[in-house]
Amino acid sequence: MLGLLAGIGTGLAGGFTSGLLGVSPGGGLVVFSVLLLGAEQHVAQGISLVAQIPPTSLSAIKRYAEKGSRSPLPWLVVLAIGFLAGGVVGAYAASFASSKVLQWTYVAYLLILDAMLVLRRERKETDEHHAPVSPDLHWAALLIVGLLAGLSSGFMGIGGGLATVVGLSAVLRVPQHQAQMVSLVLSLIPTTIPSAWVYWQQGWSSPWPVLAGVIVGLIVGNDIGARLANRVDRAALHVTMVFFVSAMAIYMAWKALS
Repeated sequence: MLGLLAGIGTGLAGGFTSGLLGVSPGGGLVVFSVLLLGAEQHVAQGISLVAQIPPTSLSAIKRYAEKGSRSPLPWLVVLAIGFLAGGVVGAYAASFASSKVLQWTYVAYLLILDAMLVLRRERKETDEHHAPVSPDLHWAALLIVGLLAGLSSGFMGIGGGLATVVGLSAVLRVPQHQAQMVSLVLSLIPTTIPSAWVYWQQGWSSPWPVLAGVIVGLIVGNDIGARLANRVDRAALHVTMVFFVSAMAIYMAWKALS
């Protein structure tokens, strides 16, 4: 019972940040699994990947769609192809890395994302007003975003949502809410199955009651976070994402040093 409750708490925390920021819950789940479940780094990453297989972001997608956000199918296809390829490579690479290496890689990854978010120049209101809802993006650019997101997912046990959102919004200049919508819809596709299988074979997972609790918590937390996101403007979401990524980087750096 304690494991189930701890799993629900972990899932709620991960789901809330996922729905609020429009990213897959993996980044938060890894941190919260270490913080709330006391899981070893490989195990925390395994929990994250397995818990992201079910479509836990459905309610969050509904909330974003109600506000007019859309996710073009061609984008999803190319992103998913890149994600699957990168995920398998990343998962096998993780099997050769120590917990400390994974933790410091995670910290470096978060700091890079944070820097991209902070240095990103805000578009002028006039440009944003006339910008198309769905920019014309080259398939190669989307494939690279998917590949890098998949690599980060497999190697660090995260969902790749942060990399997807940052890649689309900060690099490819997709509007923030739409980038978050694309990330959430992409998380419906069970792209973490190959990576999760690699972790499962290595024994890096948790008992089923804990996993069940995490999944239930994700579903509820996603809906709560998405409801709040629809009441927050783009600038506030941007600042919130910077704060969240920075907090995760600080905590994981502290864990790596301890």
